[in-house]
Amino acid sequence: MFAISLFDLDSLQHVIKSPWFWVGTAFQLWMVIDAIRRREWLWVVIMFVFPLFGTFWYFFTVYRATPSATRGFELPGAHSRKRIKELQAQIHHLDKAHHYSQLGDIYFQQGKLDKAESCYRSALERDPQDIDTRAHLGQCLLRRKKPAEARPWLEGVCAENPKHDYGHSLMGLAETLAALGETDAAIAVWQRVTESHSYPRALVQLAELHMSQGNSDLARAQLEEVLADAPHTPAFQRKRERVWIRRARKLLRQIE
Repeated sequence: MFAISLFDLDSLQHVIKSPWFWVGTAFQLWMVIDAIRRREWLWVVIMFVFPLFGTFWYFFTVYRATPSATRGFELPGAHSRKRIKELQAQIHHLDKAHHYSQLGDIYFQQGKLDKAESCYRSALERDPQDIDTRAHLGQCLLRRKKPAEARPWLEGVCAENPKHDYGHSLMGLAETLAALGETDAAIAVWQRVTESHSYPRALVQLAELHMSQGNSDLARAQLEEVLADAPHTPAFQRKRERVWIRRARKLLRQIE
């Protein structure tokens, strides 16, 4: 028994000295902290019970589910690998505008913005008037840090239908104006959005602009509304909006 214990201790020391042990430990700690921040308590348990398998499962299933380029800026709709293959086949055989546009939406959600832009432009070559494609191209250009190019697309869509995409196009226009340094115009558009919707994405960014102008009381009201509503929203919606909820908490601490 003593010999076995010495053997186990020697093996443990050998493992601890390995650089791979520390790389793996750091990776698991990184994923656990991320899960805690997201309030993914079940995943925290899974990663402790199954350290290797659970951690990599979390990384590919949750952490990489929404790329940073579009995290918090979702378009309506879902996506899957199977759907990509279906659309690619339909494009090959039918060459229809709406198939290009739908494929662009999937690439947008995956953060593959160059591919998304290419698909949207191909769709517009076949149907220049489609409002969804025009709006989503504007959103895509904005995420690609091309606000000047995005502006005419989003302005045209919002002039035609201010309620397009449940207010998402109007939010894209507000973000575009803010990116171009037109703060007062951006605030005006955000206020139009918040008259009809209580999206955390809108309220937080409106609060940020109020803060930039020294209007702390107005900013506080927006942020407190986000945090007051968060516990009462459905779990799937809370998960989708956690980026904005975390930002609201951080901004509120800065004001206080």
